[in-house]
Amino acid sequence: MTSATSIFARAMGSDFDRLHPRIRRRFSVGLAGGEACVGRGVMERVWHGGRWVKPFLLLGGSRNILVPRAGRDIPFTIENFPYADSYGRETVTFVRTFAFPGGRARRFDATMVFSEERGCVVDYLGTHQHLATDLHFAADATGALVIRSTGHRFREGPVDARVPGLIGGDAVVRESYDDEADRFRIDVRVTNRRFGPLFGYRGSFTAEYVDVAERGVRDGLRPVREEARA
Repeated sequence: MTSATSIFARAMGSDFDRLHPRIRRRFSVGLAGGEACVGRGVMERVWHGGRWVKPFLLLGGSRNILVPRAGRDIPFTIENFPYADSYGRETVTFVRTFAFPGGRARRFDATMVFSEERGCVVDYLGTHQHLATDLHFAADATGALVIRSTGHRFREGPVDARVPGLIGGDAVVRESYDDEADRFRIDVRVTNRRFGPLFGYRGSFTAEYVDVAERGVRDGLRPVREEARA
C-alpha cells in the first residue's frame, strides 16, 4: 500500500513525507493495503489534574473517553484497525487499553475518519461516538507527528451542539520514533483553556503489523453506536 491511500496521508498532503519512516508506516494503515497496527508497551506515567477534574474523568471513563486512574509504569496496548463503518466510511480505530494494578483494565477509545467536507480527520471519542473533534496533523523538524484537536461537538439524536471551551479539553499528541531504543514514543496532554491540565500520558511501545483480512477486527473494538455527522 502506498502512504497516499491512508486517511492520515490525505489529511497531511506533502507534509506526510516529512515524517520518520517508521511513523509513516504506522499512519499508513488502511483498507487499501489491509494492514493494521498493534502497539504494546509501557506508559511511564498516566496523570490527571486536580480534584475538580475527577467528576469529568469518572463520567468520561464510563464511555471510554477518559481514563479516571493515574499511575506509573502501566502496561498498555494500542490497536489501530481499519474498517468500513455502517455509512461506508473508511475508519481507523485508536483503542488504548491500560492495565492498571488490581486487574481492571481501562480503555480510551477513538475512531477516526477523513472528512472531505471539513478537509481533516474527524476523531469520534468513546464507545458511542457522542463527541467529535477535528484533528490537525503536522510533521515537526525531527520527523515526529504532532496532532492537535479543535472544535469539539456533541451529537446525540437531534442534538448537535458545540462544546464550550470552558468545559472542553484541547489535546496535543506527539508521536516520535527513537532509533536508538528501537521504540515509538508517545506524549499526550489534554488541557482546558481556563483550568489547565486535565489528563495525559507518556510512554513508549513497539509495533506489530497484521493482515486485517486474516486477523479481522476483533469483537469490542468497534464503537457501540456510529454517528453519521462529522
